[in-house]
Amino acid sequence: MMDAKALWQRYQDWLYFHEGLGLYLDISRMRFDNAFVESLQSKFEKAFADMAALETGAIANPDENRMVGHYWLRNPDLAPTPELKTEIVQTLEQIEVFADQVHTGAIHPPKESRFTDIISIGIGGSALGPQFVAEALAPDSPPLNIHFIDNTDPAGIDRVLSQINNLATTLVLVISKSGGTPEPRNGMIEVKQAYTAKNLDFAKYAVAITSAGSNLDKVAKSEGWLTTVPMYDWVGGRTSEMSSVGLLPAALQGIDIRAMLDGAKEMDDATRVANLKQNPAALLALAWYYSGNGKGEKDMVVLPYKDSLLLFSRYLQQLVMESLGKELDLDGKTVYQGIAVYGNKGSTDQHAYVQQLREGVPNFFATLIEVLEDRQTPSPEVESGVTAGDYLSGFLLGTRQALYENNRDSITVTIPQVNARTVGALIALYERAVGFYASLVNINAYHQPGVEAGKKAAAAVLDLQKRVVEVLQKEKKALSIEEIANKAGTSEQVESIYKILRHLHANNRGVVFTGDLGKPASLTVSLS
Repeated sequence: MMDAKALWQRYQDWLYFHEGLGLYLDISRMRFDNAFVESLQSKFEKAFADMAALETGAIANPDENRMVGHYWLRNPDLAPTPELKTEIVQTLEQIEVFADQVHTGAIHPPKESRFTDIISIGIGGSALGPQFVAEALAPDSPPLNIHFIDNTDPAGIDRVLSQINNLATTLVLVISKSGGTPEPRNGMIEVKQAYTAKNLDFAKYAVAITSAGSNLDKVAKSEGWLTTVPMYDWVGGRTSEMSSVGLLPAALQGIDIRAMLDGAKEMDDATRVANLKQNPAALLALAWYYSGNGKGEKDMVVLPYKDSLLLFSRYLQQLVMESLGKELDLDGKTVYQGIAVYGNKGSTDQHAYVQQLREGVPNFFATLIEVLEDRQTPSPEVESGVTAGDYLSGFLLGTRQALYENNRDSITVTIPQVNARTVGALIALYERAVGFYASLVNINAYHQPGVEAGKKAAAAVLDLQKRVVEVLQKEKKALSIEEIANKAGTSEQVESIYKILRHLHANNRGVVFTGDLGKPASLTVSLS
């Protein structure tokens, strides 16, 4: 371990500071040396070139033959065609006009003067980004309170609906690029039924955020929903917070979306610099590559020391793991890439898993998120000369030092305060870092074949369920599970059939078990 003087010098050598944003990035507690940095020089030259090509409209997602254009959302002048620039500008204007009309009551629910709440229905990036931003930036008394339905869990949907005082003043955002993704579709159907049960015309409360011509777009237009706001196929879900997906719910909550976009744009400008030490996203990618040996051998533990940034680790979980968790590289070679991400908030973790981070398995590197401003008003002293915020800062600095002393690496990202500009900048910083790292390890960061495989597998299970029920309806007698499997033509799926039937039985769906429930092979099954 370095002595204090050498460590102070290393901190100065590797500290990045963005004056306009007041953002610091410190990777000095990652133990790479100059030889390691020099060994990656050619990889970074390629990464800078790859990113420049991506922004000019090159096909950066070859598997889906798509451009990747989330950077254009905060700087439409970079869009590769005048038509795309116009679409981006017009969509932003549409969002601002609609939000203003809702706030002023120009758009209001039937028989009510104002909307008071929002139900936002989405999955993955269509939920995680808006949730993170709502937690970080929504004012204490927003013009509309937001509630999220982000799963196809019926009990979870019930819980969200139970927390809303009045559906008659609640706006519904349905977010789905294709309109066919099961989770938001199911959420929409459930919420629509809740409105119908209250004798409310769902269409008078509903907004679709979707691709032009999608199934959802067609439903919204045929039923006369309040409006539809476009999504683009060149923006992936995990990079969609600066699109209509994130901007409309943010604007409705009174969050300054122009400031978010400006912060992201300023960070984008900084991360275009083709110089490693002057590019914060490249520095992050360097640190990630070093820690995991270019193979993701260590996890990323994200610890934001601010309550409002609680969901940042969850947001980064999808951005990093869905982007980088790939079996094949761009040459089709099996590489099993990825970086696992988990986290909570400091100083909660002083009483949770920092013990393991300090003394347990050294299979991680930490990312500490520091916010310099405690609160906007002066803080009282909790003891002589010390405030609660001083304690929070002390826990962060102490954790950083304790980790380093026991050969655990860490990165520290510091922002002056949590506001729309700095949150926009953080999002942009990590989006670009993911892009650089993907180039370093030669993978496609912008597709998600594993997610698609999961969706197909789920669809196959539901198809199997239909066939099993048809067998029982046709036979009209009790059958063993193996007999059901044989008659359904799927003798190799006996276990899946048992679990399907068990689920139907637990939910009173007409499935009757006879026999010992602890011995599946002994059971016979019939329909009531």
